[in-house]
Amino acid sequence: VAKDLGLQLTEISDRGVRIVSEGRTQYFALHGKTGHLVTAERIDREQLCERVQQCVLRCELIVEGEM
Repeated sequence: VAKDLGLQLTEISDRGVRIVSEGRTQYFALHGKTGHLVTAERIDREQLCERVQQCVLRCELIVEGEM
């Protein structure tokens, strides 16, 4: 994520970059030392998308300040 945004790793915490998932459970996070998108919670497909063939988890990347 840091590479895709053209940010240095130190800028991730300085700019308050974070990942927000829909609902209460936050399934994704940014790894502070690498800037990679990682899973923050166990993802159970049967629980999330029980009757749907295509399962999609949406999340947003929030960056504070101007880019």
